[in-house]
Amino acid sequence: MNIESPKWRRSALEVDVVDDGAARRRRRIILVSAIAAIVLLLVVAFAVMGGGKKGKATGAGGAPGAAAGGDNGGEAVPQVTVVVPGRQQVARTISATGSLAARRDMPVGVSGEGGAISRVLVEPGQWVGAGQPLAIIERSVQSQQASQLAAQIQVAQADARVAQSELDRALKLVSRGFVSQADVERKRATRDAANARVRVAQAQLGETRARIGRLDVRAPAAGLVLGRNVEAGQVVSSGSGALFHIAAGGQMELLARLPQTDLATLSVGVPVTVTPVGSQQSYQGTVWQISPMIDPQTRQGVARISIPYNRELRPGGFASASIQAGATVAPLLPESAVLTDDAGTYVLIVMPNNTVQRRAVKIGTVTDKGVVIAQGLDGNERVVQSAGAFLNAGEKVRPQRAAAR
Repeated sequence: MNIESPKWRRSALEVDVVDDGAARRRRRIILVSAIAAIVLLLVVAFAVMGGGKKGKATGAGGAPGAAAGGDNGGEAVPQVTVVVPGRQQVARTISATGSLAARRDMPVGVSGEGGAISRVLVEPGQWVGAGQPLAIIERSVQSQQASQLAAQIQVAQADARVAQSELDRALKLVSRGFVSQADVERKRATRDAANARVRVAQAQLGETRARIGRLDVRAPAAGLVLGRNVEAGQVVSSGSGALFHIAAGGQMELLARLPQTDLATLSVGVPVTVTPVGSQQSYQGTVWQISPMIDPQTRQGVARISIPYNRELRPGGFASASIQAGATVAPLLPESAVLTDDAGTYVLIVMPNNTVQRRAVKIGTVTDKGVVIAQGLDGNERVVQSAGAFLNAGEKVRPQRAAAR
């Protein structure tokens, strides 16, 4: 029997070593995979538990909302800010625009037969007195005529003196019979005719001098020269139109165009603040005349506002006016509370059951403080202050009173 003794072989030892290393690597991979799986399971479990808590919190927090919106189909009820306007005294101010003009614009032209202008004595912007010459018309021909008539007066006066002397002598001789009574009457008639010719010549001279005086273009009243339409050398006549424009007393006015409804509330003497366009300065005036007629096309009339003279007030310019037309007691709302659509102007009212209701209103004046409600509100209603355009009639809301200002 053959018995072989065990022997260690190198090849067998290498195989065993290789198999042991591969096993360790497999165990390491399995361990890492197990750890990764455990971590993944923990992450999933944490996410599931967190989502559940969040759902519960949402359910708990949403319970009041669900309860509040139960009447609105489960939707959240919007919160709105409301105001109770009450009734207060508001100054009624009417705004208007118009053009500036002289209160009394006096056109000055030629009153006589005219002629060539020899001198122009004033310029626009100058003040003139009543009767002051504005322009002089050349008058050499008229002056010669006046001299001729003055000479004719002297001739007529000489003839009248001779006739009077002859009458005196005849009166002395008639008593002695040298002159008949008929001769005396003829000499008296001659004397009277000579005196009449003197008066005729004097009247003709006066007429000529009056014509010469009318050659001077004079101011009919004191005032401010607004315009000059003549130059030296120009030939003018009574048909030449206005050579000058004068504002009587320098007084200005604003021709404010207003609707018929606003004119009905005005009266003479109402104070007005006038502001020319492009100027920061305002001027105080008063309504001195209200148009008795309304333009049938525009349904507007004119309120004439008197303004004292100021060099910044230029006729022909444009200006705005703020007319104080008394005061009214009415509700006053912010502009954001007043809405307008095709049906008209309206506000939204929050009823006692917290539902929204539309209320048609008529607005009055618009002031810096808000809009005056002329009709439609008593002042005790809860009016939606803003965001009313996003609400519908009958919608449920949660009203919150606006803070007092």
